Parts: sequence; C-alpha cells; structure tokens
Amino acid sequence: MIVITGATGNVGRPLVRALAASGEKVVAVSRRVSEAAVPDGVQTVAADLTEPEGLRPALEGADALFLHDGGANAETLRPRKILDLARSAGASRVVLLSSQGVGTRPESRSHGVLMRSLEDAVRQSGLNWTVLRPGGFNSNMYAWAESVRTRRMVVAPFGDVGMPTIDPADVAEMAAATLREDGHAGQIYELTGPALTTPRQRADAIGDALGEPVRFCEQTREDAHAQMLRFMPAWAVDTTLAVLGEPTPAERRISPVVEQVLGRAPRTFADWIQGHIAAFR
Repeated sequence: MIVITGATGNVGRPLVRALAASGEKVVAVSRRVSEAAVPDGVQTVAADLTEPEGLRPALEGADALFLHDGGANAETLRPRKILDLARSAGASRVVLLSSQGVGTRPESRSHGVLMRSLEDAVRQSGLNWTVLRPGGFNSNMYAWAESVRTRRMVVAPFGDVGMPTIDPADVAEMAAATLREDGHAGQIYELTGPALTTPRQRADAIGDALGEPVRFCEQTREDAHAQMLRFMPAWAVDTTLAVLGEPTPAERRISPVVEQVLGRAPRTFADWIQGHIAAFR
C-alpha cells in the first residue's frame, strides 16, 4: 500500500492516478479530499500534516510514503513524527518531494533552509529514501490564466530569461517509479524539463494552443515584487524573483534524470499547455 500526501495538488493528483492505474493500493491524503477527486478504489483520508496523529489511520499497513507538504507551512510541519509513524506502521520506503533550491540556494529560507530540514529528516528516518528536487513547474503558468482568458495577455517579468520548467505529471511519474521500483534508495534526483523556455516563448506557446495571438507585456521587477507581495511573504518574493531573473547556471542546467529513469524525454511546455489549454480559453 502506498500513501500519498498532498494528493490533490499538481503532482499528487496525477501520482494517485498513475499508481491506481498500475494496480497499486493507494491512500490519498490531503486536508480536503473526497472520493470524487480520486479514481475508484482509492482510499481517502483527510488530514493536516501539521498534526501528524491525524495520519495514523492512513499509514496503517503502508509499504511506502510519498511525502509532500501539500501547501502547508513547512515551518510548522513535524516531519520526524510523520516518518516515525510511517516506520512504526510498517513502511520501508519514503519519497520526498523537495526543491531544486536546496542545492542551488541553500541559504534561502523559502527554497533551501526549510526544505533542507525535511530532507534531513527523511535521510535520518531509517527508511529507504529518495529525494526529488524539481525546478519550476509548468503549472506555475496558471497564474497567467485569467489575463489570458480576459485580455489575451501575459504580464510577467524577465521576459527573455529561459528556465527548464517541468510538467508536474513528469514529476508524478518519477515519484511513481521511485515508490514502486528498487534501485532508487539514497538517491537525490534533480528534475527539469527538456529545454529552456522564456516567459515570452511560453506566452507564444499558449497563443499557438489557443489558435490566436497572446501578447506578452514585460513587467518591471518592482511591479512584480509589489504584485507578489499580495500573496507571498517578502522573504519568498525576493528569492523567487532572484531565481526568475538571475538564475544560477545550475538552475538553468537541463537534467537527464527523467529520461534516464522513465526511458523517455520529459514533456515540453508546448505539450503541457496543449493538455491544459481549457484553463486559458
């Protein structure tokens, strides 16, 4: 049995589907999860990772755990308690969804320090562990959906800075492989898409998928900072803008890991937008 935390998110949802389709017994855990949100036969448990005791029913009889903060504040998580519960329940394997920033920006509170604490807990858990460190997700572009729907416009900073963003479904397939297959214990996998794309190029790809032009309007760093402060703390905004505007060579490097593990190239941004264009119509 495989327990998936963060089961209703951009990675968790396709991961649950992939594991269920392969015949695995799956328990989907999220703060708000219902049977309607998961495939037939998948058990659901509503639980908050900041209150680990609520996970006890989900972990009973578990063989493996996919650990993702599910949008919870990482500062309030108690990962060691969660992992102790998993081990006591009989689990032998854990896969953690971490962040590329642990390696590229270790001093960053949002991208490095907090996720490093989760990684440390996993490595010290006594379970066979694997850590997934994706870079930026293609699904981050959902932030553009309203302006594309209403004005056929994308407003974003750093229009010509390329990053190898990844399809969350590829991250989910990597998680499924590492949860089900041997040979991944003790590995840290950095995950990216197959090519660098810029915000301007992604706007063009959205327009191609819609069949009509989408105009790109480059935002100043100051305007982007003010906008992001409406829904992110200042320390997270500063690091995010640094990643988007001045990515390190490591953050721009294209990882071969998805192809090595899955036997195929990761999906392109154009592939992703074709599958999710309904959100932008």
